[in-house]
Amino acid sequence: MPGSPASPPPARPYGSALLVWWSRRPPAAGAAVMATGILSIGLHLTGHGILSRVALVMTAVAWLALAADFAVRLVRRREQWLTEAHSPEAPAAVAATTVLGTGLATLGRPAPAEALLALGAVLWPVLLVTAGRRLHRGMPGTVFLCCVATQGLAVLGAVLARAESAAWLAHTALVLFWLGLVLYGLALALFDPRQVAEGAGDQWVAGGAAAISALAGARLLAADDGAVYLWNADDTGVLRTVTVAMLVLALAGYAVLLVAEVRWPRPRYDTRRWATVFPMGMTAVAALSVAAAVDVPSLRGPGQVLLWVAVAAWLAVAAGALLTALASAGASVRSRAPR
Repeated sequence: MPGSPASPPPARPYGSALLVWWSRRPPAAGAAVMATGILSIGLHLTGHGILSRVALVMTAVAWLALAADFAVRLVRRREQWLTEAHSPEAPAAVAATTVLGTGLATLGRPAPAEALLALGAVLWPVLLVTAGRRLHRGMPGTVFLCCVATQGLAVLGAVLARAESAAWLAHTALVLFWLGLVLYGLALALFDPRQVAEGAGDQWVAGGAAAISALAGARLLAADDGAVYLWNADDTGVLRTVTVAMLVLALAGYAVLLVAEVRWPRPRYDTRRWATVFPMGMTAVAALSVAAAVDVPSLRGPGQVLLWVAVAAWLAVAAGALLTALASAGASVRSRAPR
């Protein structure tokens, strides 16, 4: 009515507040997809089929949400998309895509895995170049995502090459494997070692990059299963040596980072903690895969232990993410409520 005081705007429902929270998430949130996807693969390797499928469904749902948001930002909010594409976290989009694809291929779904490989291959050079322009000395652990994305393509390519007996795909994956090792060396030179004590979670990607390199080597060795000739004896020997060396490096990095967590505890939740869970799970999967590829069964036990450590870490970080989301949504509702 005229002269009546304006009615206060209605409080936003929790769903709307959660959408606001989602829109403000950092690009590093893609690590949650990677973390869940690698646990699905690890659970499959250890015979926990139902849990593996549940985790894979969660991975697919989260990936679809991120992919839709990625497309919306590209079409409607181009400046924001370009800003995020130039961040060191940008290659996580490729890594998350390849992890989901590897999970689907591992569970016998090659068709969608092929589509994801193609998508990752298209995104890879774009995001690698845009993110690479902002790299410099003293970087956090996200500097290793260029290596992780490249080795992710190598892993998925090797898995599909074995499934389809495609020699060309295996050789392409081998090229990506060696390129990933070069990128690992470059990232190591740019990484700030103080992040081991000060990082908010993404410092673990330094070890995760070594682990996914070992996994790529193991998958390349497994691709040469006799159905198609890929590597001669010298090639196989070099590949085995490098694969084992990268696994040793990953395990050593895991130990150093774990000691640093005890020495300098950082208990508060941070989105970058998903970048802790992913390397934990990746190290477990690498150990399990290398055990089979180089016929060292003694690695399987440690791999299983590391897998359940990663599951526990996933549960802890997921609980922190849920509590943070609810707190953010509650704060948004209260700020708009009538006073």
